[in-house]
Amino acid sequence: MQSNQPTSQRESIFNNEVISRFELYNSLFLTLPFYKVKDTGTLLPLFIKSCEDGVKNHQTPARLIEDFFKKYTTNTDSKDVVDLLFRFIQYIERQVVLFDAVEDASFNKLNVSDEQSSLRALFLKANDDKTLHEKVDQLIEDFSLRLVLTAHPTQFYPGSVLAIINDLTIAIKGNDITTINQLLQQLGKTPFFNKKAPTPVDEALSLTWYLENVFYFAAANIQSNLNSLLSEYHIDPKKIIELGFWPGGDRDGNPNVHAETTLQVSKMLRQILFRCYYRDFRNLKRR
Repeated sequence: MQSNQPTSQRESIFNNEVISRFELYNSLFLTLPFYKVKDTGTLLPLFIKSCEDGVKNHQTPARLIEDFFKKYTTNTDSKDVVDLLFRFIQYIERQVVLFDAVEDASFNKLNVSDEQSSLRALFLKANDDKTLHEKVDQLIEDFSLRLVLTAHPTQFYPGSVLAIINDLTIAIKGNDITTINQLLQQLGKTPFFNKKAPTPVDEALSLTWYLENVFYFAAANIQSNLNSLLSEYHIDPKKIIELGFWPGGDRDGNPNVHAETTLQVSKMLRQILFRCYYRDFRNLKRR
């Protein structure tokens, strides 16, 4: 019974912080000044329910769609049918982005560290256990983590969408309804897909957004916290986390990656790293 408590507590936090807030902000989509957005948002839940019922009844996709349009709309023209289905896809794409932003905004509340299983708790136990102390020392000495960032043309948002997600997450953290509404309007007018397939350099450029805005800070914070903890227990700091970068370097497996591609991506990574360092330097200079 006791083991289920953290799970149920986390589920409760998830429902309150993510599901409830998503449903609240999701309702803003219906108020956006876009073509038939209210009809789309109203019919989408009905379409989802029709799909669920149709699958249970072993209906074919064609029959399922046909029955839905007969029951809930007056559309019979194939062009109108395709138009609504396309708007469903657009609507769902933006709902996914909103959900991601809400979940990101709630990250700290959803991922509260368990003190009993933390590294600090392990060090405290090791103080009174010589054997455990030696094992912990050896673990710190041997352990390292190398995260290799990779990408696929179908697995990333354009930079313009990533920027909106970032701003949306900040606005949701502050419950800034006005800004959230403005960002959802931007999201409604922002294309999610490029008209042409991305090059390996394009893939790398998209992934560097995560490198610069997420992993750079996360890796530094984890390493800093670990160094502070090791210093408390008179253990020399050790570099634990390394980051690798796959796009632009897959010279064996991707025929579109050439020597010039690798050079371009290398220069781009160097520029981004210098930009991160310069930003940190400016922040330190202000103090």
